[in-house]
Amino acid sequence: MRKVYLVGAGPGDPDLITVKALNCIKSADVILYDRLVNKSLLEEAKPDATLIYCGKLPNYHSMKQETINSLLVKYAKQGKTVTRLKGGDPFVFGRGAEEAEALAKNGIPFEIVPGITSGIAAPAYAGIPVTHRELGSSFAVVTGHGKKGSPDCANWQHLARSVDTLVIYMGVSNLKTICEKLVKNGKKCNTPVALIHWGTTAEQRTVIGTLSTIVEIGQKEKIENPSMIVIGEVVKLRKKIAWFKEGVPCFNR
Repeated sequence: MRKVYLVGAGPGDPDLITVKALNCIKSADVILYDRLVNKSLLEEAKPDATLIYCGKLPNYHSMKQETINSLLVKYAKQGKTVTRLKGGDPFVFGRGAEEAEALAKNGIPFEIVPGITSGIAAPAYAGIPVTHRELGSSFAVVTGHGKKGSPDCANWQHLARSVDTLVIYMGVSNLKTICEKLVKNGKKCNTPVALIHWGTTAEQRTVIGTLSTIVEIGQKEKIENPSMIVIGEVVKLRKKIAWFKEGVPCFNR
């Protein structure tokens, strides 16, 4: 029986993958990969490696989580080295813990290989630090899309009053509700907000507004998933320290 590696592939820019993660790709007999994994990373796999797409779209899953869990167990029991390749970090809204639980239940040895999560990388590429000595001493990563599609799983009252910077994953479709809940619970309506689409890639686009204006701006600019939402005073720093040239091919940067 071989080991299963639950691997974070990083946020989109293939150069942001870790050395260990890249080694897991190169040594794998089987790779199960997600939709947001940069496909160029799969070119590093062995020629005879089996590649299995497990991608998920909003409201559509090409493969159920239970099936993915079963495949990880199946191939490991066949004596194959398995790499489960996920966008970002496997333990940040990546369901990596569920897969680890399934492997542990079946006595399969596994290893977690952390990756750079989009909640940190996308703001950084947009010139937005999630913390700042003067503007934000705390930040929280939040899902904007709960198990049933609603953002109600988050404690918006606590988040509105106790955290300086909010980084919200999978929340664009619920942006109006999120903004309303934050304002209702005490967040100022002029709090800055950034929407970062396809962060760290050549397709990255960033739009800026406030809790009272960002919904209309996002609709006008046709911002869709995958996008990160950043809420807080740190968004103001983009004017000073934006460094990534959006809309410019990688080879021209």
